[in-house]
Amino acid sequence: MQLQMSVQREDSSMDGCTDAVARAWSAEEFGAAAGEWQRLLTEHLREVMAGRTKVLNWSDPQQSAQAAAAWLEHPLAAGPDGVAGGMRQLLQQMLSAGQNLHHPHYIGHQVPASSPLAGLLDGAAAITNQVMAVYEMGPWATAVEQALVSRLCGLTGWDPSTSSGILTHGGSLANLTALLTARNVVLPQSWRDGVPAGTTMVANADVHYCITRAAGILGLGAAAVQKVPLDARRRMDVQRLDDVLIELRRGNRPVIAVSACAGATPTGAIDDLSAVADVCRRHEVWMHVDAAHGGSLLFSRRYRDRLKGIAAADSVVWDAHKMLFVPALCTAVLYRRREVRFETFQQDAPYLFDPSAPGMADIDVGMRTVECTKRATGFGLWGLWALFGAELFEQLVDRMLQLTMRFRELLNSEADFEALHEPECNILAFRHLPAEVRLLSLAEQNRFQRELRTQLIREGSFYIVQTTLDGMAALRATVINPLTTEQDLRDLLTAVRQCGQRVWNL
Repeated sequence: MQLQMSVQREDSSMDGCTDAVARAWSAEEFGAAAGEWQRLLTEHLREVMAGRTKVLNWSDPQQSAQAAAAWLEHPLAAGPDGVAGGMRQLLQQMLSAGQNLHHPHYIGHQVPASSPLAGLLDGAAAITNQVMAVYEMGPWATAVEQALVSRLCGLTGWDPSTSSGILTHGGSLANLTALLTARNVVLPQSWRDGVPAGTTMVANADVHYCITRAAGILGLGAAAVQKVPLDARRRMDVQRLDDVLIELRRGNRPVIAVSACAGATPTGAIDDLSAVADVCRRHEVWMHVDAAHGGSLLFSRRYRDRLKGIAAADSVVWDAHKMLFVPALCTAVLYRRREVRFETFQQDAPYLFDPSAPGMADIDVGMRTVECTKRATGFGLWGLWALFGAELFEQLVDRMLQLTMRFRELLNSEADFEALHEPECNILAFRHLPAEVRLLSLAEQNRFQRELRTQLIREGSFYIVQTTLDGMAALRATVINPLTTEQDLRDLLTAVRQCGQRVWNL
């Protein structure tokens, strides 16, 4: 007997539902609202990408919260403009009060001007609520994740058939997941009994705060993270790493991992991964690489050698929502050895979800992620890859790094600017030092940098961020927008000068 796979509903009026419920689930209302969505977003992107708007629409945080609360007082769909009109008002508010990352003058955090096309695919997944934990809840999302993990493992230098990985929500959760796996492999009883006193991990001194946070969550304590001093290029000093591990071994202190950086947040520095791997191999220590930012250099034939040695790592974290230009969040946790994939949570049986189908344990991602219900995160990356090929990512990486190096040349050609390092990826820290500011104390110079940056971003002409290097406040740019040009960088220097003059005259 052939089963009837679908039934034509004669009455789609949602009998028994209130008007609000019926309209909130109406395909017709959705279509009308989606038309407004398409029109407004297209107009918005056209204006922002042309640089005809502010970058940051700054407003007082408390006033913004009060304004957002006011929208909750009266249902818009009940008004004269209906659902589509209400959606238009909501979108206009969102777009007029947000951060415009697609503006060519957005040169700030490590969050890109993501491809709008990738956003369409993420949007389709959100509208149809594609979730993951078990295969049957997100069959195509699971297939997409498997395909992406396999390709990323291959780019890392591993055999996809003997390596493994997952996608998760951001670098912080990804680093926690990888380090939890390391802890459970290195200390097999720790999942049940906790960690022995004195357990530690070792990290680059410029390590992202999420590594220290992970140490606290994993039961080591934040103070247990041994930070290795940096060399002149702000990379982990490998000789000092060796010294630290020798000292820990003498004290019989278990080390769950050495966490190296491939694209450290302050300056984008990339550790000498080959040298770190040699030390880890000699001491028989798990090597973890936080390549959340720099992992994407592996797509580039010109720059991938900067990550030479990454294939020796036991685990790698890699954000696609940075230099692969997809919407946040989409991060890969990758393991060199496939056999460790179920160590993260050490459930009693990897076929827990469906004992009748034990082979599904390798497919169902819920056994290997912190999330149970997990939003499908891979559609944007999969879609860009399918549309344009891996060459797109190579072109983006090359463009961003070349423009960053050109920015350093511009800074060094001006007497009142100072680049603080040679960029290894697309991050550059610098200072603005007019002659009169150079005569000030370091504390006053620091205050000057911070105040001019605050004024710059609140005016809306540019968006950059700040950092502190060895007690020195600095301006920091991340060139992470394909629409940014050399002229935009020249204009940034002019805008910084103008803000500096206003700050100096206050």
